[in-house]
Amino acid sequence: MTEHAHKLKDSCNVHCHCIKINGLNVSFGDEKILDDVNLHMHCGELTVLIGPNGAGKSTLLRALLDEVPHEGTIEFKETKTGNISNMMKIGYVPQSLNIEREIPMTVYDLFASFISRYPVWLFKNRKLYDKIREQLRLFSVEDCIDKQVGKLSGGQLQRVMLSIAITPMPNLLILDEPVSGIDENGVRDFYRLVNEMKSRNDLAILLVSHDLELVRKYADKVVLLDRKILCKGTPDEVYADPDFKRIFGGGEV
Repeated sequence: MTEHAHKLKDSCNVHCHCIKINGLNVSFGDEKILDDVNLHMHCGELTVLIGPNGAGKSTLLRALLDEVPHEGTIEFKETKTGNISNMMKIGYVPQSLNIEREIPMTVYDLFASFISRYPVWLFKNRKLYDKIREQLRLFSVEDCIDKQVGKLSGGQLQRVMLSIAITPMPNLLILDEPVSGIDENGVRDFYRLVNEMKSRNDLAILLVSHDLELVRKYADKVVLLDRKILCKGTPDEVYADPDFKRIFGGGEV
């Protein structure tokens, strides 16, 4: 790892919230999937996780979401107080949703099921409806509120899922291959939204991607994972690393 990459790891502002993963290990039986993963994510920063198939990227996300048993600690530093906590709010946008095209579920139904304690099929709460519409407006999909989820385009669905993921605003937003199946214009719009979101809300974002060109263009920090972290730093630093060239080849990205 380069000297600058080490500095990135240690440069968290004391007035800024951040997430630290310390000594994270995941094993399934005798097989070690993640080995001593240490990672520091800053507020207002897009960290992109890359690696070959089977590297443990999905397992790392599932560990952060507390969906798989793991060892190690995950700490969150509060923005205002600077206090360290092991409790933080996480927003999550999966790679895809398996929803039948003809299922009679509207965007309102889907959104309300995530944020309301009451059965949404009993009645339409006007106050909740207006709140959801305002959240959808942040991503310019408020007109989709009464549309069937299965009839949305890929780009519309991703914007809806982003709206849900930041309601309420999390400390960490996890995006798993978020532009899969979206056209070029949709990809550009998506990353513009992500950049606005991280800056406006001082939000730490962890994104998994296989598109190395997009990673170079948009990431603040890149982490190369292959069961353990091989290198981390700016895109240029990681792409120049021997481990990156060994895994992805030595051609220009």
